[in-house]
Amino acid sequence: MPLWLEAGLWGLLAGGSLVLGAAIAWTVRVPPRVVAVVMAFGAGVLISALSFDLVDEAESVGGLWPTAAGFVGGATVYVAANALLARRGAQHRKRSGDQQPSEEEQAGSGTAIAIGALLDGVPESVVLGLSLLGGGGVGVPVLAAIAVSNLPEGLSSSAGMKANGRTARYVFGVWIGIAVLSGVAGMLGVLVLDGAPPEAIAVITAIAAGAILAMVADTMIPEAFEKAHLSTGLIATLGFITAFAIGRA
Repeated sequence: MPLWLEAGLWGLLAGGSLVLGAAIAWTVRVPPRVVAVVMAFGAGVLISALSFDLVDEAESVGGLWPTAAGFVGGATVYVAANALLARRGAQHRKRSGDQQPSEEEQAGSGTAIAIGALLDGVPESVVLGLSLLGGGGVGVPVLAAIAVSNLPEGLSSSAGMKANGRTARYVFGVWIGIAVLSGVAGMLGVLVLDGAPPEAIAVITAIAAGAILAMVADTMIPEAFEKAHLSTGLIATLGFITAFAIGRA
């Protein structure tokens, strides 16, 4: 199987957990605290994968300063884009309650929420595809981190969409579309960077990692803390050490 196709399939698989989360939210009323617990666990898993499988690897290949510049640059771009989308109605796109505005309350908010969800997913898919370029197969800790974090994201956000009158066609259209685009992002990452110098791959990995960390801090942890409160830190710690153990197994 061509490497680019494999990257696309892994990206599609990881993005598919968004659709699974949406399906659960649409058919079953999951208590908000349960969603928060899974969200906090997923945040810890992602932070662990960033620390030991992305940033550490990027630094060992590309050096400290290029990695640091890429990491901060990725976070900066994400925060700027997120701030722009927040002003257009996507600020609470991961919230499971009624904080999301309806289309009647803010015209264009549906599009902003969809773009915001895509903004959250693309960096994850890119690093998943890049993990294949090392020749050792897909990065299992990174794949697990993305899949685990996507499930509560799809669940929580879809519950919020449903609470604010979004249709099933809209909700599943958003998440299926993002799952497909996640596969495309992973595929393009390999097609564009296959054969590139290791230093270039390291910098791109750092950029994506910085965007992911900003996403965790800006959207996942606040949603988890809103419902799980003081247990959020402990649950995130358990997610972190679980992902670390998977990486060392």
